[in-house]
Amino acid sequence: MNSRQQIILQMVIDQGRMSVTDLAKTTGVSEVTIRQDLNLLEKRSYLRRAHGYAVPLESDDVETRMMNNYTLKRTLAEFAATLVNDGETVFIENGSSNALLARTLAEHKRVTLITVSSYIAHLLKDTNCEVILLGGIYQKKSESMVGPLTRQFIQQVHFNKAFIGIDGFLPETGFTGRDMMRADVVNAVLEKGSEAIVLTDSSKFGAIHPYTLGPIECFSRVITDDGLNATTHQQLLDNGVQVDIVKQFPLS
Repeated sequence: MNSRQQIILQMVIDQGRMSVTDLAKTTGVSEVTIRQDLNLLEKRSYLRRAHGYAVPLESDDVETRMMNNYTLKRTLAEFAATLVNDGETVFIENGSSNALLARTLAEHKRVTLITVSSYIAHLLKDTNCEVILLGGIYQKKSESMVGPLTRQFIQQVHFNKAFIGIDGFLPETGFTGRDMMRADVVNAVLEKGSEAIVLTDSSKFGAIHPYTLGPIECFSRVITDDGLNATTHQQLLDNGVQVDIVKQFPLS
């Protein structure tokens, strides 16, 4: 890895996502050269590419994921919180954007939060919010509960809205996840028939992972940023999914 590639990698890690155009301007080389650098870095498993952007490799560690593009994720979480009314019971699945949403709701709304994430439950330990942590097999890296016991607990609770994290989306596959056990938890939530809302940054669109979350008709809404391309936006609308675009803050 040469010095330019080291700079590119650090910028991607720090910002959470960088476009080929911005990387070319910052480093003073052509976009063709940047693409060659990104191909090499992706081949060596330092980052991954998605629709003209470079993004950090996914991690199951919630704290690590939260620090990637923190400002954008906080903005998404703050918008999502406006959709929740006082007195509601809300299911919040695992994930960094969902963790920020849970904290925002706990600090500003009178709600009951149901989650499978021990990380989220711990994050809210000093708030007045009522938290219901569902049991199951403890997945240590993601700090999340999974398995048949978790599915049974989900069947026994009720909630107004469910906020879901995803790992990928393509029109031919719908929403997908990287982890089989966590995908099963999401599908158990979707079977409840409550309002299901995807909360994610736009880097996840265009990616594909092994495990289906859905079908897509089970989701009522997507909250993401203005990096979502127009084609994908229209594909979601064509499938009856409402799309809320939250504008990103410009990079400083």
